[in-house]
Parts: sequence; structure tokens; C-alpha cells
Amino acid sequence: MVRERQFPDMEPVAEAPDRPPHGEASLMATAKDLRRIALSLEGTIEARHFDRTAFRVSRTYVTLAADGRTANFMFTLDEQEFKCMLLPDAFAPVPNAWGKKGATTASLSKLTSADLKAALEMAWRRARPKKSARQ
Repeated sequence: MVRERQFPDMEPVAEAPDRPPHGEASLMATAKDLRRIALSLEGTIEARHFDRTAFRVSRTYVTLAADGRTANFMFTLDEQEFKCMLLPDAFAPVPNAWGKKGATTASLSKLTSADLKAALEMAWRRARPKKSARQ
């Protein structure tokens, strides 16, 4: 006979409503997810950038807003158009001259962790140092 152990001091832990069970793609990306994924990409460092946090290799590829709700990705214009078409509720061109060069704002709460990872990897690939012809 198996006996259940009682832990009177512990209350049951419920799954967070915005997160699926372990092993499934997250429903909503967070600033913590962005930091974790970005810093896992080879050569990435984290640095202050005005009122934001920048993630860079050879150059900055994403900045995170101080409130952790949005991030600005440095895409090509084609990548920007693709992301905005694919997930129009999540991605939008930055509404200034940077946006006309590919800078794209993402609302993290509208992204899954898989969407966030794909966007980070896309921006990171462009920001890596260029290899010289001799290498």
C-alpha cells in the first residue's frame, strides 16, 4: 500500500495560466527569456544602451526596453517585412528613421519563446563579425 505524504506547510502549486506544461512552447515570451536566449548565442554580450539594455556581438542586434515589455530588433528591410507579415500583432517597424532601415519593435507578450528565439537568431546572424577573405 502506497501512503501519500502530507506537507501541511505547503500549498499546491498551480501552473501559471500563461505557461503551458513543461516541454511545450511557451505562450508568452518575457524579458527573462530574451536575456537567456540572447546570451546563449555565441559572442553575445549585454550592455547599457541609453535607457535600454543592448545585446551585441560585433554590433547591437536587439535592445530591450527598461520595462521589459518590448524589444527592438535590427533586421534587414526584407526580414522586417517578413516578420511584420508573419506576426503583425507582435512586430512593427520602429516609427522613425531607424524603422526605415529595418529596426523593428516586438511586443514580447505576443511572441512564443520559439518566435523570440527565431527573431533573435535572425538578428544575431547579421550582427556577427564579417569574416575576412583570408579566413
